Amino acid sequence: MANSGKGTFQPDSDVHISLEDQQKINKFARLNAKVDDLKDELKIKLNDMKNLEEAVEELGLADDSEKIPYLVGEVFLCQNLEDTLKSLEENKVKKQNEISQLEAKCEELKSQMSELKGHLYGKFGSHINLENEED
Repeated sequence: MANSGKGTFQPDSDVHISLEDQQKINKFARLNAKVDDLKDELKIKLNDMKNLEEAVEELGLADDSEKIPYLVGEVFLCQNLEDTLKSLEENKVKKQNEISQLEAKCEELKSQMSELKGHLYGKFGSHINLENEED
């Protein structure tokens, strides 16, 4: 039975991977791992931000004369309502800056990955898969 070759997979068919190409593939993999780590870190920071916002909302219902325990490191400090709200707002600003920095770093890495992806797909076409499985 003659096989026309159409639609059949032939491993290593006319695909040569140079050292430079392998280094680009490895760099892409490292960047992809960093982006995944940054996404995980970003989820944690966003959850922290949500918790801070909820704390501010809850304190809106508190009595001005109450001392409010505020966690600093591993110790609770009792503060009045005004100081606690001020501390929460400072932490929200700090957390928002951290989130912005993570998002910027993530976009920078994705830009580098896009350049590598364009080069590698241009050279290897369908012989290489650089798409993230969760996308």
